[in-house]
Amino acid sequence: MKNTGPSGSGSGEWLNYHHLLRFRAIAREGGVTRASRLLRVSASTLSEQLAELEAWLGEPLFDRQGRALVLTDAGRAVLDHADAIHESGAELLDLFRRPGAQKKRRALRIGAVAPLSKNLQFDFIEPLLTRPDAAISVSAGAFEDLLVRLRSHEVDVVLSDAPAPPGGSPEVFNQVLGEVPAYLVGRMRHLDESAGFPACLEGVPLFLPARHAPLREQFELLLARAGVEPEVRGEFDDMALLRLLALSGKGLALTSAIVVERELDSDRLRQVIPLPGLSVRFHAVTVRRRLANPWIEEVVSGIQERIRRFIRTVEEAQTRRHPGPGPSIRRSPNTRRLPAEAIPAGTRKTPPTPRSTKHKQAGHTRGPW
Repeated sequence: MKNTGPSGSGSGEWLNYHHLLRFRAIAREGGVTRASRLLRVSASTLSEQLAELEAWLGEPLFDRQGRALVLTDAGRAVLDHADAIHESGAELLDLFRRPGAQKKRRALRIGAVAPLSKNLQFDFIEPLLTRPDAAISVSAGAFEDLLVRLRSHEVDVVLSDAPAPPGGSPEVFNQVLGEVPAYLVGRMRHLDESAGFPACLEGVPLFLPARHAPLREQFELLLARAGVEPEVRGEFDDMALLRLLALSGKGLALTSAIVVERELDSDRLRQVIPLPGLSVRFHAVTVRRRLANPWIEEVVSGIQERIRRFIRTVEEAQTRRHPGPGPSIRRSPNTRRLPAEAIPAGTRKTPPTPRSTKHKQAGHTRGPW
């Protein structure tokens, strides 16, 4: 074989990246016809370029099985390299062509899972709001869709109440931002809590997060172990709506302390029932990039510290208001500092195993939230 790449070159061995990335499109789309529609080139042109690449590499990249194209072992190896090259190219374009790049402004593009607390989102971006060299954008969406955008470098970080699953390319990392206690809260005029939790929930209308929410899964497991059948009056994936339902007096809402922080602060809630071992853990999901966004480390470190201060404020205020035993909501010794390091996807499971402790009531003075 001559030392030339596809389409010919007499100046030494080289690789035609154009052909390589078109091979990637064929592999990802599952065939030449679909790839030709995506790339807006003819199927015959793609077939010719694929044949040239295979001839240059000296290996078939696909097995033809009827109308289907199945990657060979060599094809899978080439696809791994093609993916890495595609990702590097996307990062390069992102660095120099995004809005504000020529003005020496660095963008931070955040994807937030749609039901995520707006308090958390605000606290994440707040340190950058006064920075003239920072350009911030936040877009909401489904977790799976946001992960696709993250891997294609359309967003820099995804905020979520669940970690990303393992697998996929490029490699995904989950950074734990913090963990806050969960409560059943409400303004019901009459609720007999003398039976204790969870027996006191018999016949009480409950407003719960949607079934896919990690907190919902933890809560249902807790009640199932206690043999309690909840009276679920509604399911919602909007935390702001759950907050309003908690204030309606029509039932109890399951939520984290962050969502109802202002209500806890002003004592507007009549019921604040602790849920032993239940908490909400927040994550910043990122991918490995050769050109890392410098804002991510700064804002992640900042919000981790703010969440720790938030928890301390909750606990200290409760200690001042209710010294010693007496209130039904007590401090949890499991509220702890969380690591700042990135955790590869799949190395930690959520939801956490329920613990046999009770959280402290979150009535408190105005904290960092």
